[in-house]
Amino acid sequence: MQITDLKKEQQIMPLFRLGFRPLFLFGSAFGLVAMALWGLSLQGVIEFNPYGGSYWWHGHEMLFGFVSAIIAGFLLTAVQNWTGLPGLRGRNLVGLFLLWLVARVGLLIPQFSGSVVIAALDIAFMPVAAFLLSKPLIAVKQMRNLFFVPVLAFFAIANALTHVAVYTSDMSYYSYGISAVIFLVTLVMTVVGGRVMPMFTANGTQTAKVAPIAWLDKVAIGSVVILVVTHLFTLQQYFASEVLAGLFTLAGVSNFVRCARWRIWVTLRVPLVWSLHMAYFCMAIGLMLIGLSHYNQAISYPTALHLLTVGGMGGLILAMTSRVSLGHTGRMLTLKPLMPLAFACLFGAAVIRVLGIFLLPAQTSLLLSVSVLLWVVAFALFLWVYVPVLTQPRIDGRPG
Repeated sequence: MQITDLKKEQQIMPLFRLGFRPLFLFGSAFGLVAMALWGLSLQGVIEFNPYGGSYWWHGHEMLFGFVSAIIAGFLLTAVQNWTGLPGLRGRNLVGLFLLWLVARVGLLIPQFSGSVVIAALDIAFMPVAAFLLSKPLIAVKQMRNLFFVPVLAFFAIANALTHVAVYTSDMSYYSYGISAVIFLVTLVMTVVGGRVMPMFTANGTQTAKVAPIAWLDKVAIGSVVILVVTHLFTLQQYFASEVLAGLFTLAGVSNFVRCARWRIWVTLRVPLVWSLHMAYFCMAIGLMLIGLSHYNQAISYPTALHLLTVGGMGGLILAMTSRVSLGHTGRMLTLKPLMPLAFACLFGAAVIRVLGIFLLPAQTSLLLSVSVLLWVVAFALFLWVYVPVLTQPRIDGRPG
């Protein structure tokens, strides 16, 4: 109330009063549609020819379309709390949102637009978001959270390389860009998770907050930083498989122990909290499985990676958007009954995508379809519950 003119705020369409509103809503809707199209394409039900081909489009859009929108929406909303300055809203927010949306449509239907133009618009989203994030942080000299600005910049570089793969037909650029961003997001999860999950657990369960162990946090975050640097600068080619396996295992085990200390067992009656724990566990176990894939070829790298992406990233996105959307619209942190079902579907999708296919490889096609369907149901339930939340004014009459 102190940093926003309420009269001016009320002249803005509710959907564009803070960054989380359009980017959470349309980002989640896009995550649903993109996964549904991918599933239908895998089964031969539809044939579509997006920019880069269906394989390129699936991996690219789930990260640079879906995940990028949610991360940008989260950061551009959180920066208001961090700095005490007004967050992105109104026309500037509309412009950023349209930049993201036009790129999504253009990549899906490239025949209606020039591919160079669409690639440029797609690559531009994260640098623009980084610039808008940096302005209030620099204005108040808040260096702690300025860490996120280079993360968004690296997103843009990795995105550009995936487009280079299209123009050169060299898929090594694509693999590099995808891997780099996956581990960048993993780093963001470890940093943000350590900041908020002990507090959310304590507040949600009315129990004491678990004190951090400094060396464990350093190992958990530091090992992921090493993985990020390794993949950003393609250093993995110089490491023996045993060394890579050890790095991934260390990162996975240390983050698993870290999350176990946050006591998921006290959160079982609080879906907004246990869903966060489950996502973090998926991330940690995914890292361990990637480590095992370097030891044992029976565990494929892509299968292990999907526990990190589907269960870890997808789960954390669903849990965090559910919580942030309630808190920033003036609502109690109480979920509608459909949302625990949505969480269950999401984590079910991850388990089937990884464990199901590992145990029943002959049923891979069927299990992929079931996993896709569960993902789609999870985000359909989210949209059913949260469209009114994200498109209507705050219920307490405050700005935002």
